[in-house]
Amino acid sequence: MTKEEIESLKLADTDGLHIYEYIANNIGNCDEDLTALAEALREIDLTGQFTASAARFLHAIDSRQYADAVRLLVAATIDRDRERSYLPELMQCIYGPDCEARAAELSATDNNFRRMYKRIYPDSAM
Repeated sequence: MTKEEIESLKLADTDGLHIYEYIANNIGNCDEDLTALAEALREIDLTGQFTASAARFLHAIDSRQYADAVRLLVAATIDRDRERSYLPELMQCIYGPDCEARAAELSATDNNFRRMYKRIYPDSAM
């Protein structure tokens, strides 16, 4: 995909749905463009809804292969989801159902987890 094609996707999109659908419909065929697509999605999605969905989708497909894109999308969701509408589910999906019990361990090794945890639980001692 060229820069112009990615810019065209961004211009045709108002909230991130179009880019998310492109990723979902072209997984395996757009892997070399995932970083650029994730960056484009980060710019367009002002609420974190589609960055969270894309992160969950890529993590479910292949968490190792798509780890870099997932990290970028999780970071974007943390920045955009001010209402904490998508973060709790995203945290469970990416870090597992026992992530709250492992919060200290995960916070020490994963900056995105630490940021997400603090956003969801602002009054926690961590």
